[in-house]
Amino acid sequence: MPPIPAPFPLSRPRRLRRAGWIRELVAETRLSPADLLWPIFVTGGETRREPVPSMPGVDRLSVDLAVEAAREAADLGIPCVALFPYTDPAVKTPEAEEAWNPDNLVNTATRAIKATVPELGVMLDVALDPYNSDGHDGLVRGGVVVNDETLLALEKQALAQAEAGADILGPSDMMDGRIGVIRRALESHDFQDVTILSYAAKYASAFYGPFRDAVGASGALKGDKKSYQMDPRNGDEALREVAADLAEGADMVMVKPGMPYLDICTRVKREFGVPTFAYQVSGEYAMIAAAAASGWVDRDRIVAESLTAFKRAGCDGVLTYFAPELARAL
Repeated sequence: MPPIPAPFPLSRPRRLRRAGWIRELVAETRLSPADLLWPIFVTGGETRREPVPSMPGVDRLSVDLAVEAAREAADLGIPCVALFPYTDPAVKTPEAEEAWNPDNLVNTATRAIKATVPELGVMLDVALDPYNSDGHDGLVRGGVVVNDETLLALEKQALAQAEAGADILGPSDMMDGRIGVIRRALESHDFQDVTILSYAAKYASAFYGPFRDAVGASGALKGDKKSYQMDPRNGDEALREVAADLAEGADMVMVKPGMPYLDICTRVKREFGVPTFAYQVSGEYAMIAAAAASGWVDRDRIVAESLTAFKRAGCDGVLTYFAPELARAL
């Protein structure tokens, strides 16, 4: 228990709030560009910028423009970008073979970014939904998303991404055992320095809708993802998932979505003491952007406040689409 303060008027908490300089002096939580990872959507073509309608202010970028964005991130002090593809529906298949194509969009963009901005970290998502014609994170057999067969596909995808130069792999599929399979594959193929940031506690959330639009997965999805992503009603289960992923070789863990699950972020950090991240997902972004566009909230203040909440909850960093504008403000 914290000590009981002296009674009023000996104790006046407002003394430490009376001016900006003293508020800065005693602030418990600090936010900097180094706390941010910037998710970027990559599309085909050249010098191509496509607005995502459900995420105003966010664009899909062709590889050349993604490289420019990566340079901007480095210049702003953002340490890492996370790349997600808008895959041509013509190359989506039930087997999701495009996921391990060495020349797919994210692998091509990774090589281009590492050649131009080598000091910037690049994170790639390990899951099949951008490439699967069924829209699921795993392979579908008889209407069921199968676990063990999906692991073989994820292994091939992870190795292709490591070969392309990805610094961090982010398995977001929520198949059982996938961290162990990927870690063993990386070790056996001399990619032992590749980091795994596991989406360890990823919930079957209603906050993902705009993201699925951004990667072109909404129309393809058959059914929902409740059979493999976590139930939003469960908290203890998240700790079991994190423990399993760490035992299998994850270096860092993530909670997704972000603000509706700050309690999970805090519990994970306190329980395990490992680098813990959260994803301020597309639905969170869209709500803030829409409210700000309507004049209902102050965009700059609410962006900073929402991201400070992640740090206060114990997160070491946050994936957020607001990364460049907040970094500029900071």
